[in-house]
Formats: sequence, structure tokens, C-alpha cells
Amino acid sequence: MIRAAVLTISDRGAQGLREDLSGPAARRFLVDLGAQVVAHDLVPDDRSLIEARLRSWADGGAADLIVTTGGTGLAVRDVTPEATLAVIERPVPGMAEAMRAAALKTTPLAMLSRAVVGQRGRTLIVNLPGSPRAVVESLEALRPALPHAIAIIKGEATEH
Repeated sequence: MIRAAVLTISDRGAQGLREDLSGPAARRFLVDLGAQVVAHDLVPDDRSLIEARLRSWADGGAADLIVTTGGTGLAVRDVTPEATLAVIERPVPGMAEAMRAAALKTTPLAMLSRAVVGQRGRTLIVNLPGSPRAVVESLEALRPALPHAIAIIKGEATEH
């Protein structure tokens, strides 16, 4: 069983000015994958808040997988990748590349994504885009490898 946490990053969402549709889309996908969503939250595009939440969930052993939604673009306030890079110990660039490659089949704007994926302790952290459709497309791209990656990180699988 994968224990997952979903962190939506949105200034407008945190202010109550926009309904969070991306976080629920991620939660539905993860539940359909067989994961148990153990935590979810919404924070503004604030690097220190993002870093603190990622560290708390990963270091506290609450989640095997943390997915973030939003803040991966080129806007000045898009700091999710920087926050993630500050907390991960090992990057997993192939997963981020797979998400971008899949998204490029839908839109050339996917090349503007700065999403990163990495490992902190026994937790995999995945940055997803902010749109609900792109969240599902990105997670779909990871579906073939995600359970195995989590099993390896948890020490449950040793063969690749």
C-alpha cells in the first residue's frame, strides 16, 4: 500500500479566491491507483512554507509519496521546483522527463514545465502542474513505474 500526500500550491487557492481542482484530481488518481491518501493541504506560493510541509511529511514518515500541484511554471511566484530541490536528497530526473515527454504530445507548452522529482529519505516527491487535466496526464505517465519506485524506496523491492 502506498501512503500518499497531496500538496496544492496556489496563492489564489490559499486566499479562497480559486477552488482547488488539481489536488482533488491528484487524490482521485492516487486512490484509483490503490494508494491511501493520508494527508492533503493547500499552501500559497511561498518557498519556506512548501519546504516545511515537504520536510514534515517526508521526515515524519507520514507518506511514501508526496505529490505537489502547481507552481512549476515560469511566473515569478512559481517556486515549487526550488522548494523541492532544497529538500530532496536524490533527484529522479527520468520521472520528470517522462512527464514532460507525455505532455509534449498534448501541448508544446509542456516544455515550459520546471517540475522536478526526487527522493527524501524513504519518500518520493513529485511536482505536478497546476491544471487538473495536466495532473492526471502527468500521473498517467508515471503509472508504469510509480509502484515499483515506491517499493524500491521503501526497501520492499531490490530487483529492477
